[in-house]
Formats: sequence, structure tokens, C-alpha cells
Amino acid sequence: MQTSESDRERHMRDLAGKLLFEVEKRGSRFTLSRNVDVSKPIRRENLTLDEAEELLNTWKLRGFHGG
Repeated sequence: MQTSESDRERHMRDLAGKLLFEVEKRGSRFTLSRNVDVSKPIRRENLTLDEAEELLNTWKLRGFHGG
């Protein structure tokens, strides 16, 4: 069964919230930012849905602190 893009986006936003990232969407691109529990604010702009999912999954695997 294939997951629709809207389901993927919803899941990505849920994960972002759990990892304390803010998500902004412009067109089909995303900006992820986090300034809680990090020494320097993190901001990644102009990400595709695939890239946003990858960043969040990597962050999740590294633990709550991201590294």
C-alpha cells in the first residue's frame, strides 16, 4: 500500500513536533527550525518532503539532542 503525500506530510509534522522542530511550508518546500535544547539554533530551508523526513529521522536516531 502506498502512502499518500498528505499522510507523509502529516507524519513528518507529527515527528517534527515530537522533536521540537517548527515546520513552515512554502509551496512544496519546507523549512525546519529548532532552538530548544541546542547550543545554536538549527534551521534548514527549502527542503523537499523527502529531505525533511530524512533530517528528522536522522535527528530521532541520534537521540533527543540530535547528535
